[in-house]
Amino acid sequence: MERVYNFSPGPACIPVPVLEKAASELVHYGSAGMSVMEMSHRSKAFLDIIQEAEKLLRELMNIPENYKVLFLQGGASTQFAMVPLNLFRNKKADYVKTGQFASKSISEAAKFGTVNVVASSEDKVYSYIPALDKSRFSKDADYFHITLNNTIFGTRFTELPDADAPLVTDWSSGILSEVIDVSKFGLIYAGAQKNIGPAGLTVVIIREDLIGRAPDNTPTMLNYKTHAAENSLYNTPPTYSIYMAKLVFEWLKGLGGVPGIQKINEEKAALLYDHLDNSALFKSTVAPEDRSIMNIPFVTGRDDLDKRFIKEAASAGLVTLAGHRSVGGMRASIYNAMPVEGVKALIEFMKKFEFENK
Repeated sequence: MERVYNFSPGPACIPVPVLEKAASELVHYGSAGMSVMEMSHRSKAFLDIIQEAEKLLRELMNIPENYKVLFLQGGASTQFAMVPLNLFRNKKADYVKTGQFASKSISEAAKFGTVNVVASSEDKVYSYIPALDKSRFSKDADYFHITLNNTIFGTRFTELPDADAPLVTDWSSGILSEVIDVSKFGLIYAGAQKNIGPAGLTVVIIREDLIGRAPDNTPTMLNYKTHAAENSLYNTPPTYSIYMAKLVFEWLKGLGGVPGIQKINEEKAALLYDHLDNSALFKSTVAPEDRSIMNIPFVTGRDDLDKRFIKEAASAGLVTLAGHRSVGGMRASIYNAMPVEGVKALIEFMKKFEFENK
């Protein structure tokens, strides 16, 4: 069977050259005589891997020297709790509620202190990014949290909040997709399974002055200081996922880095949005000014037709197009590894389906 075009929101497609490289090194990595999956995380071979991964990520994102890069476990969901545990001093934070994962991060933070929801798009099923009124920001917030790209609902912040508190973001479904100024953030976290590699790895980029704030009774593994002090090697990290991340970073560098992939991503998104905006059958569900370039939800307006489209698309090699169970419809996640050809194939199938279902 030939490879399909996988539009999954995560775990997501991985660049074919990366998979081929990993396959060639699966049994014997370099001169180690074993697979990366078998080697000690204390070995020189793996130390070279993790150090190169960090070096590449710093280069790709232009991460300033006063930021630590941590390779952790637990997904973004663990970060929902680690952020308040580590950053709370006044035990107050501002959040913007723009989707399911933003809501989950709010619920976790509320277990440790006061959460001020400064704006929400829940009133219109998270189909837009709400305007921010600075008069609603807390004067004594320990941090200001946004979900930069919303995987389920397909929205993204195109402008950053003008907050006095350190800006924190969950960038799981957008990391490395477009250029951002890391220095404008106090902390960035992202699950790897969308744009970085296999599930199991979580990347945290944190400004050094925000490390060491956690109270003494913070569990050791939930303290950023623990991992920063040991260069992500306090305990056994997700070694193979880190190796795969390194390969993805190398692949990205070969494409011209983040500016190079951003150009490709914008081309892919423009093709699909243009088709949606001109289709008589398929419609985008997101405010045009807030559209994600990574996750693109769309509907026909009829549940039965949506289900038929998903089924027939899968038979045509276009898989995992079902929208999240909470919203239905369709969603095409077109992360860095999705080639332009995959988006073009999806559009051609949409044209065919529309013609057959007039």
